[in-house]
Amino acid sequence: MANKGQKFKQWSAEEKYKIIEPAIKMEKSLTQISKDLNMNVGLLSTWKKEYLNKGMNGLTPKRKPGNALTKYSSKKNLTKEEQLEYENMKLRIENEMLKKGFLMKEDGMYVKFTK
Repeated sequence: MANKGQKFKQWSAEEKYKIIEPAIKMEKSLTQISKDLNMNVGLLSTWKKEYLNKGMNGLTPKRKPGNALTKYSSKKNLTKEEQLEYENMKLRIENEMLKKGFLMKEDGMYVKFTK
């Protein structure tokens, strides 16, 4: 189980391929590889399936969306267009929060609305 704030290892496609290559070439089983490298056999199995289905593209790390507002909040001087995009994004987020039953206090904090 993951601990709060734990950082996970990021594997490149090349690293993943080097790890599962013996299993693809039938030199070793995934279980042997997992024991040798102290890794989860399920993870290796997923990598192997992705490689067999999509090739090296299946092993490339997927990008996670992250926080879209940080792009604008980290800049000091925004252009007029960036200001409008930032405001639009904030309003979309607020709208989604309201749909889910949250109310915004005067200080900008969201509180779950209960009947």
